[in-house]
Amino acid sequence: MSARERLADTLYGAGWSTVRRLPEPVAVRLGRTIADLAWKRRGKGVERLESNYARVVPGADPARLAELSRAGMRSYLRYWMESFRLPAWSAERIADGLDVKDLHHLTDGMAAGRGVVLALPHLANWDLAGAWVTTKLGIPFTTVAERLKPETLYDRFVAYREGLGMEVLPHSGGSAFGTLARRLRDGGLVCLVADRDLSSSGVEVDFFGETARMPAGPALLAQHTGALLLPVTLWYDDSPVMRGRVHPPVEVPGSGTRAEKTSVMTQALADAFATGIAEHPEDWHMLQRLWLKDLDPSRDPAKAREGTP
Repeated sequence: MSARERLADTLYGAGWSTVRRLPEPVAVRLGRTIADLAWKRRGKGVERLESNYARVVPGADPARLAELSRAGMRSYLRYWMESFRLPAWSAERIADGLDVKDLHHLTDGMAAGRGVVLALPHLANWDLAGAWVTTKLGIPFTTVAERLKPETLYDRFVAYREGLGMEVLPHSGGSAFGTLARRLRDGGLVCLVADRDLSSSGVEVDFFGETARMPAGPALLAQHTGALLLPVTLWYDDSPVMRGRVHPPVEVPGSGTRAEKTSVMTQALADAFATGIAEHPEDWHMLQRLWLKDLDPSRDPAKAREGTP
Protein backbone atom coordinates (compact mmCIF):
# COMPACT_ATOMS: atom_id res chain seq x y z
CA MET A 1 0.00 0.00 0.00
CA SER A 2 1.44 3.36 -1.02
CA ALA A 3 1.57 6.31 1.37
CA ARG A 4 -1.15 8.07 -0.64
CA GLU A 5 -3.43 5.03 -0.46
CA ARG A 6 -2.79 4.67 3.26
CA LEU A 7 -3.68 8.35 3.77
CA ALA A 8 -6.90 7.99 1.79
CA ASP A 9 -7.93 4.96 3.81
CA THR A 10 -7.17 6.80 7.07
CA LEU A 11 -9.13 9.91 6.06
CA TYR A 12 -12.22 7.99 4.98
CA GLY A 13 -12.06 5.90 8.11
CA ALA A 14 -11.88 9.06 10.22
CA GLY A 15 -14.85 10.47 8.35
CA TRP A 16 -17.08 7.51 9.13
CA SER A 17 -15.92 7.27 12.75
CA THR A 18 -15.83 10.99 13.61
CA VAL A 19 -18.19 12.95 11.35
CA ARG A 20 -21.06 10.55 12.05
CA ARG A 21 -20.98 11.58 15.72
CA LEU A 22 -21.12 15.33 15.05
CA PRO A 23 -24.38 17.23 15.56
CA GLU A 24 -25.95 17.83 12.15
CA PRO A 25 -25.52 21.64 12.14
CA VAL A 26 -21.81 21.19 12.95
CA ALA A 27 -21.39 18.65 10.14
CA VAL A 28 -23.13 21.01 7.71
CA ARG A 29 -20.82 23.90 8.62
CA LEU A 30 -17.76 21.65 8.45
CA GLY A 31 -18.69 20.42 4.99
CA ARG A 32 -19.22 23.95 3.71
CA THR A 33 -15.91 25.12 5.18
CA ILE A 34 -13.98 22.25 3.55
CA ALA A 35 -15.77 22.87 0.25
CA ASP A 36 -14.89 26.57 0.23
CA LEU A 37 -11.25 25.86 1.09
CA ALA A 38 -10.98 23.30 -1.70
CA TRP A 39 -12.64 25.69 -4.14
CA LYS A 40 -10.25 28.51 -3.26
CA ARG A 41 -7.23 26.23 -3.82
CA ARG A 42 -8.30 25.70 -7.45
CA GLY A 43 -7.06 22.11 -7.61
CA LYS A 44 -7.48 19.80 -10.59
CA GLY A 45 -10.85 18.57 -9.37
CA VAL A 46 -12.30 22.08 -9.19
CA GLU A 47 -10.87 22.98 -12.59
CA ARG A 48 -12.34 19.81 -14.10
CA LEU A 49 -15.70 20.54 -12.48
CA GLU A 50 -15.75 23.99 -14.08
CA SER A 51 -14.74 22.55 -17.43
CA ASN A 52 -17.59 20.06 -17.25
CA TYR A 53 -20.05 22.76 -16.21
CA ALA A 54 -18.99 24.78 -19.26
CA ARG A 55 -20.57 22.01 -21.40
CA VAL A 56 -23.70 21.88 -19.27
CA VAL A 57 -24.25 25.66 -19.19
CA PRO A 58 -23.11 26.87 -22.62
CA GLY A 59 -22.32 30.54 -22.80
CA ALA A 60 -21.58 30.84 -19.08
CA ASP A 61 -18.88 33.43 -18.46
CA PRO A 62 -15.96 32.79 -16.09
CA ALA A 63 -17.79 34.45 -13.17
CA ARG A 64 -20.81 32.20 -13.66
CA LEU A 65 -18.63 29.09 -13.93
CA ALA A 66 -16.78 30.06 -10.74
CA GLU A 67 -20.12 30.52 -8.98
CA LEU A 68 -21.26 27.11 -10.23
CA SER A 69 -18.06 25.34 -9.19
CA ARG A 70 -18.27 26.83 -5.69
CA ALA A 71 -21.88 25.65 -5.38
CA GLY A 72 -20.82 22.32 -6.86
CA MET A 73 -18.13 21.80 -4.26
CA ARG A 74 -20.57 22.65 -1.49
CA SER A 75 -23.02 20.12 -2.92
CA TYR A 76 -20.25 17.53 -3.19
CA LEU A 77 -19.23 18.01 0.43
CA ARG A 78 -22.87 17.86 1.49
CA TYR A 79 -22.92 14.43 -0.15
CA TRP A 80 -19.88 13.36 1.88
CA MET A 81 -21.10 14.77 5.19
CA GLU A 82 -24.44 13.01 4.71
CA SER A 83 -22.75 9.79 3.67
CA PHE A 84 -20.43 9.74 6.66
CA ARG A 85 -23.45 10.29 8.92
CA LEU A 86 -25.95 7.98 7.19
CA PRO A 87 -25.05 4.89 9.28
CA ALA A 88 -26.08 6.83 12.40
CA TRP A 89 -29.35 8.15 10.96
CA SER A 90 -32.57 6.67 12.30
CA ALA A 91 -35.00 4.92 9.98
CA GLU A 92 -37.31 7.92 10.36
CA ARG A 93 -34.56 10.37 9.39
CA ILE A 94 -33.75 8.37 6.26
CA ALA A 95 -37.42 7.98 5.34
CA ASP A 96 -37.94 11.74 5.67
CA GLY A 97 -34.72 12.60 3.83
CA LEU A 98 -35.98 12.18 0.25
CA ASP A 99 -39.06 13.30 -1.66
CA VAL A 100 -39.56 11.55 -5.02
CA LYS A 101 -41.74 12.57 -7.95
CA ASP A 102 -43.35 9.95 -10.20
CA LEU A 103 -42.45 7.11 -7.86
CA HIS A 104 -45.22 5.05 -9.43
CA HIS A 105 -42.90 4.09 -12.29
CA LEU A 106 -40.80 2.15 -9.76
CA THR A 107 -43.55 0.78 -7.55
CA ASP A 108 -45.71 -0.32 -10.50
CA GLY A 109 -42.71 -2.01 -12.10
CA MET A 110 -41.86 -3.88 -8.92
CA ALA A 111 -45.50 -4.91 -8.44
CA ALA A 112 -45.52 -6.38 -11.97
CA GLY A 113 -42.70 -8.73 -10.94
CA ARG A 114 -40.61 -8.15 -14.04
CA GLY A 115 -37.56 -6.66 -12.28
CA VAL A 116 -36.44 -3.05 -12.45
CA VAL A 117 -33.13 -1.37 -13.29
CA LEU A 118 -32.70 2.14 -11.87
CA ALA A 119 -29.96 4.11 -13.64
CA LEU A 120 -28.64 7.31 -12.04
CA PRO A 121 -26.01 9.94 -12.80
CA HIS A 122 -23.66 11.34 -10.12
CA LEU A 123 -26.30 13.79 -8.90
CA ALA A 124 -26.76 14.78 -5.23
CA ASN A 125 -26.60 11.74 -2.90
CA TRP A 126 -27.24 8.39 -4.55
CA ASP A 127 -26.32 6.57 -1.32
CA LEU A 128 -29.11 8.37 0.54
CA ALA A 129 -31.48 7.45 -2.29
CA GLY A 130 -30.46 3.81 -1.92
CA ALA A 131 -30.93 3.87 1.84
CA TRP A 132 -34.37 5.46 1.30
CA VAL A 133 -35.39 2.66 -1.08
CA THR A 134 -34.44 -0.05 1.41
CA THR A 135 -35.82 1.79 4.45
CA LYS A 136 -38.89 3.71 3.26
CA LEU A 137 -40.02 1.32 0.52
CA GLY A 138 -38.65 -1.84 2.09
CA ILE A 139 -37.18 -2.97 -1.25
CA PRO A 140 -33.73 -4.60 -1.17
CA PHE A 141 -31.55 -4.09 -4.22
CA THR A 142 -28.25 -5.01 -5.79
CA THR A 143 -25.60 -2.60 -7.05
CA VAL A 144 -21.96 -2.61 -8.09
CA ALA A 145 -18.99 -0.70 -6.69
CA GLU A 146 -15.76 0.35 -8.36
CA ARG A 147 -12.76 -1.52 -6.93
CA LEU A 148 -10.81 1.18 -5.13
CA LYS A 149 -7.23 1.12 -3.93
CA PRO A 150 -6.22 0.20 -1.35
CA GLU A 151 -8.38 -2.87 -0.90
CA THR A 152 -9.15 -1.79 2.67
CA LEU A 153 -10.81 1.37 1.33
CA TYR A 154 -12.95 -0.69 -1.06
CA ASP A 155 -13.90 -2.91 1.87
CA ARG A 156 -14.97 0.19 3.85
CA PHE A 157 -17.29 1.29 1.07
CA VAL A 158 -18.76 -2.18 0.66
CA ALA A 159 -19.38 -2.48 4.41
CA TYR A 160 -20.91 1.00 4.49
CA ARG A 161 -23.36 0.26 1.66
CA GLU A 162 -24.18 -3.20 2.90
CA GLY A 163 -24.96 -1.60 6.26
CA LEU A 164 -27.56 0.52 4.46
CA GLY A 165 -29.25 -2.60 3.12
CA MET A 166 -27.63 -2.94 -0.30
CA GLU A 167 -26.10 -6.04 -1.91
CA VAL A 168 -22.79 -4.83 -3.38
CA LEU A 169 -20.90 -6.57 -6.18
CA PRO A 170 -17.41 -5.61 -7.41
CA HIS A 171 -17.41 -3.77 -10.73
CA SER A 172 -14.44 -5.75 -12.03
CA GLY A 173 -14.76 -9.40 -12.93
CA GLY A 174 -17.19 -11.17 -15.21
CA SER A 175 -19.62 -12.48 -12.60
CA ALA A 176 -21.37 -9.19 -11.74
CA PHE A 177 -23.52 -9.08 -14.90
CA GLY A 178 -24.74 -12.65 -14.40
CA THR A 179 -25.64 -12.00 -10.76
CA LEU A 180 -27.49 -8.80 -11.65
CA ALA A 181 -29.40 -10.64 -14.38
CA ARG A 182 -30.44 -13.36 -11.94
CA ARG A 183 -31.70 -10.79 -9.45
CA LEU A 184 -33.79 -9.14 -12.17
CA ARG A 185 -35.23 -12.42 -13.47
CA ASP A 186 -36.34 -13.10 -9.90
CA GLY A 187 -38.25 -9.81 -9.96
CA GLY A 188 -35.64 -7.86 -8.00
CA LEU A 189 -34.27 -4.34 -8.15
CA VAL A 190 -30.86 -3.28 -9.49
CA CYS A 191 -29.49 0.26 -9.05
CA LEU A 192 -26.55 1.49 -11.13
CA VAL A 193 -24.73 4.83 -11.34
CA ALA A 194 -24.43 5.05 -15.10
CA ASP A 195 -23.16 8.38 -16.41
CA ARG A 196 -19.46 7.49 -16.53
CA ASP A 197 -18.01 4.44 -18.27
CA LEU A 198 -15.32 2.67 -16.25
CA SER A 199 -14.56 -0.01 -18.83
CA SER A 200 -13.52 2.11 -21.86
CA SER A 201 -15.85 -0.12 -23.88
CA GLY A 202 -19.12 1.68 -23.29
CA VAL A 203 -21.59 3.22 -25.70
CA GLU A 204 -20.94 6.56 -27.36
CA VAL A 205 -23.75 9.07 -26.77
CA ASP A 206 -24.46 12.68 -27.55
CA PHE A 207 -24.30 14.47 -24.21
CA PHE A 208 -24.79 18.23 -24.14
CA GLY A 209 -23.81 18.41 -27.79
CA GLU A 210 -20.56 16.44 -27.58
CA THR A 211 -19.66 12.77 -27.58
CA ALA A 212 -19.27 10.94 -24.29
CA ARG A 213 -19.19 7.25 -23.42
CA MET A 214 -21.62 5.66 -20.98
CA PRO A 215 -21.89 2.07 -19.73
CA ALA A 216 -23.93 -0.41 -21.75
CA GLY A 217 -24.87 -2.48 -18.70
CA PRO A 218 -28.30 -0.97 -17.89
CA ALA A 219 -29.56 -1.35 -21.47
CA LEU A 220 -28.12 -4.86 -21.84
CA LEU A 221 -29.65 -6.01 -18.56
CA ALA A 222 -33.07 -4.75 -19.65
CA GLN A 223 -32.74 -6.57 -22.97
CA HIS A 224 -31.48 -9.83 -21.46
CA THR A 225 -34.03 -10.05 -18.66
CA GLY A 226 -37.10 -8.10 -19.73
CA ALA A 227 -36.64 -5.78 -16.75
CA LEU A 228 -37.97 -2.24 -16.74
CA LEU A 229 -35.24 0.39 -17.25
CA LEU A 230 -35.90 3.64 -15.38
CA PRO A 231 -33.67 6.75 -15.31
CA VAL A 232 -33.59 8.59 -11.99
CA THR A 233 -32.32 12.10 -11.26
CA LEU A 234 -31.71 13.69 -7.85
CA TRP A 235 -31.12 17.21 -6.60
CA TYR A 236 -30.80 19.35 -3.51
CA ASP A 237 -32.75 22.48 -2.68
CA ASP A 238 -32.52 24.82 0.28
CA SER A 239 -34.15 22.33 2.65
CA PRO A 240 -32.56 19.34 4.41
CA VAL A 241 -34.70 17.08 2.19
CA MET A 242 -33.24 15.79 -1.07
CA ARG A 243 -35.51 15.69 -4.12
CA GLY A 244 -35.75 13.09 -6.85
CA ARG A 245 -37.63 12.06 -9.94
CA VAL A 246 -38.21 8.67 -11.54
CA HIS A 247 -38.39 9.22 -15.30
CA PRO A 248 -40.61 7.22 -17.67
CA PRO A 249 -39.31 3.79 -18.77
CA VAL A 250 -36.72 3.47 -21.51
CA GLU A 251 -38.26 0.99 -23.91
CA VAL A 252 -36.38 -1.72 -25.80
CA PRO A 253 -36.58 -0.90 -29.54
CA GLY A 254 -38.68 -3.32 -31.53
CA SER A 255 -36.06 -3.85 -34.23
CA GLY A 256 -32.32 -3.68 -34.74
CA THR A 257 -29.28 -5.61 -33.62
CA ARG A 258 -28.40 -5.89 -29.94
CA ALA A 259 -25.74 -3.22 -30.40
CA GLU A 260 -28.18 -0.90 -32.15
CA LYS A 261 -30.81 -1.36 -29.44
CA THR A 262 -28.20 -0.77 -26.73
CA SER A 263 -27.09 2.44 -28.44
CA VAL A 264 -30.65 3.80 -28.68
CA MET A 265 -31.45 2.92 -25.05
CA THR A 266 -28.22 4.34 -23.67
CA GLN A 267 -28.81 7.57 -25.58
CA ALA A 268 -32.27 7.75 -23.99
CA LEU A 269 -30.65 7.40 -20.57
CA ALA A 270 -28.15 10.14 -21.44
CA ASP A 271 -31.00 12.43 -22.50
CA ALA A 272 -32.84 11.88 -19.20
CA PHE A 273 -29.62 12.46 -17.25
CA ALA A 274 -28.99 15.65 -19.22
CA THR A 275 -32.44 16.96 -18.32
CA GLY A 276 -31.78 16.55 -14.60
CA ILE A 277 -28.22 17.87 -14.78
CA ALA A 278 -29.23 20.95 -16.79
CA GLU A 279 -31.86 21.80 -14.18
CA HIS A 280 -29.45 21.37 -11.25
CA PRO A 281 -25.87 21.54 -12.61
CA GLU A 282 -24.34 22.37 -9.22
CA ASP A 283 -25.49 18.97 -7.90
CA TRP A 284 -23.66 17.00 -10.60
CA HIS A 285 -20.51 15.76 -8.90
CA MET A 286 -18.39 15.01 -11.96
CA LEU A 287 -14.83 15.92 -11.03
CA GLN A 288 -13.34 13.60 -13.68
CA ARG A 289 -12.92 13.75 -17.43
CA LEU A 290 -16.04 12.51 -19.21
CA TRP A 291 -16.24 13.72 -22.81
CA LEU A 292 -14.12 11.93 -25.40
CA LYS A 293 -12.46 15.18 -26.45
CA ASP A 294 -11.05 15.42 -22.93
CA LEU A 295 -10.13 11.74 -22.72
CA ASP A 296 -8.62 11.57 -26.21
CA PRO A 297 -7.37 14.86 -27.73
CA SER A 298 -7.33 13.26 -31.19
CA ARG A 299 -11.14 13.41 -31.10
CA ASP A 300 -10.85 17.22 -31.06
CA PRO A 301 -9.15 18.45 -34.29
CA ALA A 302 -8.26 21.83 -32.75
CA LYS A 303 -6.57 20.28 -29.73
CA ALA A 304 -4.86 17.68 -31.86
CA ARG A 305 -3.32 20.40 -34.04
CA GLU A 306 -2.19 22.30 -30.95
CA GLY A 307 -0.85 19.22 -29.20
CA THR A 308 -2.93 20.10 -26.13
CA PRO A 309 -2.94 17.32 -23.50
